[in-house]
Amino acid sequence: MGKQTKQRASRSSKIDTGKIDFLSVSKPFAILSVILTFASLVLIAVKGFHYGIDFAGGTVIQVQLSKNVSSNDIRQFMKEMGQPNATVQAIGDNHEFLIRIENVKGASDKEVTKKTNAMIKKITEGLKSHFKGEVVLRRVDSVGPQIGAELKRNGILAAFYCLLMILIYVGLRFDYKYAPGAVFCLFHDAIITLGIFSLINHEVNVQTMAAILTIIGYSLNDTIITFDRIRENISLYRDWPLDKIVNRSINDVLSRTILTSLTTLMAVAAMYFFADGVIQDFSFALGIGIIIGTYSSIYVASPLVLFVDKLQQAHKKAA
Repeated sequence: MGKQTKQRASRSSKIDTGKIDFLSVSKPFAILSVILTFASLVLIAVKGFHYGIDFAGGTVIQVQLSKNVSSNDIRQFMKEMGQPNATVQAIGDNHEFLIRIENVKGASDKEVTKKTNAMIKKITEGLKSHFKGEVVLRRVDSVGPQIGAELKRNGILAAFYCLLMILIYVGLRFDYKYAPGAVFCLFHDAIITLGIFSLINHEVNVQTMAAILTIIGYSLNDTIITFDRIRENISLYRDWPLDKIVNRSINDVLSRTILTSLTTLMAVAAMYFFADGVIQDFSFALGIGIIIGTYSSIYVASPLVLFVDKLQQAHKKAA
């Protein structure tokens, strides 16, 4: 045992902390992360989101026309059809449009469904006669206001319970000085992604929430791998201070982190550029989250482990 300890100490004294000193620039990145998180929260609170049909309720009609028509032409047509508040969005280069209409009011669900179906038929036939060409009805989605509010509430609860279970999991698997870093890292990734959505007025829907939960899982995987290497190096290099071990651990897993992120981003980029509709929405959110998650696993999670450790040491000295 004595010989092994001497070998371990001798080995640790010769090993450097890695080619890149990540922790030397951790403070500027920590300030940047706090600013971005705070700015995202303010943006979400003040501006809010452009909710999709899943959360806001209403009807979305996706149509493809056989002739070249602009979004303004469709908007003018919708005004003539008695829908001045309808929003129109062009999709791709195949004369496809998304037409969003507010909820139809009715005394019962049956009456609302009847009125909605009649309105869809009226709009489709009106497009054919107005623009003198073939109109292909690609997709129709209708969601009532109560269902939309319930989906929104369930999405928020899913994200909250996900973070809570991760806090417990990381605390049990590692140590509770690791848990705050992991949870804040995931909160940071999700909030900044949603902040970007609010800033560019991108639609937030069920696919966005699915992407946010996927981002949380992806970012957690990156963070756990780094934490696992930190724990392994703590037992291997007992005479090293924690900041040196953390920096060494980040360097150890850096190539794996970069390769995994780039490979995943290539797949996500392919989905974004070659798909459309819900797949494109999902891949857009996922792409932003992967970039932010890779950054946070290096510059947010690990430095927070050091910060919590310093607080614990200060508390022990004060006691």
